[in-house]
Parts: sequence; structure tokens; C-alpha cells
Amino acid sequence: MDTTHLKNIRRDLHLIPELGFHEIKTQQYLLDRINEIKSERVEVQTWKTGILVRINGTEPKKTIGYRADIDGLPITEQTGYSFQSTHQGRMHACGHDFHMTIALGTMQYFIENPITDHLLFIFQPAEEGPGGALPMLQSEEFQKWKPDVIFALHIAPELPVGTVSSKEGTLFANTSELFLDFKGLGGHAAYPHLTHDMTVAASSFVVQLQQIVSRAIDPLESAVVTIGKMESGFVQNAIAETARLEGTIRTLDPNTIETVKDRLDKLIKGFETSYDCSISIDYGSNYYQVYNKKEYVDLFERTVNQEGIQFKRANTAMTGEDFGYFLKEIPGFMFWLGVDSEYGLHHASLNPKEDALEVGVKAATRMIDVLAK
Repeated sequence: MDTTHLKNIRRDLHLIPELGFHEIKTQQYLLDRINEIKSERVEVQTWKTGILVRINGTEPKKTIGYRADIDGLPITEQTGYSFQSTHQGRMHACGHDFHMTIALGTMQYFIENPITDHLLFIFQPAEEGPGGALPMLQSEEFQKWKPDVIFALHIAPELPVGTVSSKEGTLFANTSELFLDFKGLGGHAAYPHLTHDMTVAASSFVVQLQQIVSRAIDPLESAVVTIGKMESGFVQNAIAETARLEGTIRTLDPNTIETVKDRLDKLIKGFETSYDCSISIDYGSNYYQVYNKKEYVDLFERTVNQEGIQFKRANTAMTGEDFGYFLKEIPGFMFWLGVDSEYGLHHASLNPKEDALEVGVKAATRMIDVLAK
């Protein structure tokens, strides 16, 4: 698949971003492209809005898996592209249009250049939420073709085109969403003693929340608890009856995130008594850490260096990726692909350089070739 064709596919996909488990147009577009290049050696299964494509090997001893996520984000695009999103309030602001295009390019290469082992290309929905990896992993369709080794990539805006990056061990953190709803008793601002003010309760809760990390977590462990959104009240002269906090928990150890949640539960009980209110908690989507096997990272480094692609050792990031669920059961790794964007991931103006598409296909195909030997 030449560079122009890769760019055209990426731009087609960039036009139609869809949210998790609603990737209807995206799935159909991918199926259309797959049907254009498939051969008698190719089998296709759909799972919800995702797709599994197996290329049967000539003398298979194992199955090599490659995963691409397919959903977009609820972000209004501000790139100024001529191929800007046609779905209002939706954007491929995390590079999944790149991920899908690279997977298609890699797939075509191996349809045209057969190898001995089976290949499984996984087009996974709902990575951004509510989380598609775990249910897809557990599905009958996936288990039927479950790979023996698996890998994936994620674009890295801060790295130059021609560079890839990874590391052994934890690459991405364990993460959990956090939603808290406070319910008290509203009333007139002139009579606070007759109310249970949820603006005050929620504000105090945010402050106390920060002490979980500083006082309940081992200083040698890493943890982040962030409240990114707070809502309460409707008018300036009334006591707020309700309040809502939205945030995230991130840790490098899966046990630490459970410690944080246990402390949160205890904190809630205390606040319900102290502020005479009720508090409900929802942990939303939870993602398991992305943990890379050293042997595969080392092999990848040697492989890409031989192809003239620069390898850089990555740092552990507190970002989340549900590919971690695949790696929990199947050995493998994830790597960063440099795309040299002046804007970061989840930014409305993210503008990755399309020359990175060819680099991604080259890195993926060469790694699969080596894994099949």
C-alpha cells in the first residue's frame, strides 16, 4: 500500500469519528477496505462494532496478534483540515485514524506476502470509553482465534517522524474514572442553617481527597487522584442541594488503585455523616496497566534499528490504555510512534504528520516478520 493510498484512507477515517460502541460507519468503511484486499486465506468476524481478521499462515505454529483501536472522542475539531470531521462534536483527537490505517496497510502487506504463522488483526471499539478491550478479549469470537503474542502502537505527538519508543515493564498506568454525586438539602441563601450545602461539602471533599495520596499511599509508589470537573447549584442566592465531581485515579501498581478506592469509600462515609448528605460513587471505566515483556521490547528495538527507524527508550506514563487487558493475558508489548504534532493527544488541534503512516507500517510489518521466524 503506497503512501498516497495510506493518506487517503487516513483522511477518509478522519472524516467519520464515532464514539465507543457506536462506530457504525467506521466498521463499514473498514469492512469495505478489507473486502477489497482480502484473499482466500483471509477470514473475517465481527464483534459488536469491532472486527477480527485472520490471515491464515502457510504452515502455522502460532498466531501473531496486532491491535488497532477505532473510536473517536467527544471533541469539536479545530484543525482547519480540508478533511475535518463531518460529525459535529466528534474528532479523532487521539490518533485512532492513524492506528486503523497502519493496521490496514500492514494487513495488505501480509495478504500479498504470506508467512508461515497465522496473523490476527484486531480492530477494537471503545478504547476511549467505556472500554472495549476486556469484553472483546472475553468474547467467543476472540477466544476462537486468540493469539499467542500481541502488540500495538500509539501515536506520540512529541516524538519526531521516524522515531519509535517503548520500554520493558509498565508503559501506561492503571486508571479508573471517578464520578461522585452529592445530595443534601437546598434552600434560600439567607437561611443556610436550614440547609445542607453541597457546594461546601463537595469543595471540602476535593481538598480532603488530596490527602489520600499524600497520607495513605507509600511514598515510593506512584498515584494521582484528580478532580477535573465540579458542578453545583443553579443560582447565586440559593444553597446548592446537589453537587457532582468528575475525575480520575491513576496508579502504577494495580494494588494501589484498590487502596485508593478503599480510602475513598471510607471518606464518603465520614462526609455523609459530617455534612448530613448522601454520596454515590461510580468508578466508570477501569483500565489495566500496559505491561511490556522485555524480550519483545528488546527484539523490537533490534528490528527497527536495522530498518533505519530510530528507537528511543520511553518513560512510564500515567496515561491509560485498555490494551493492557490484552497484555494481561497474552505476552507482547505496545510502542509509541512519533508523529511530530505541535498539539498533544486529546487536543482539538492535534495534527500528526502523515509521513508517520509509512513508518508505522514498516515497523509493524518488520516486527511481524521477525516474530514469525
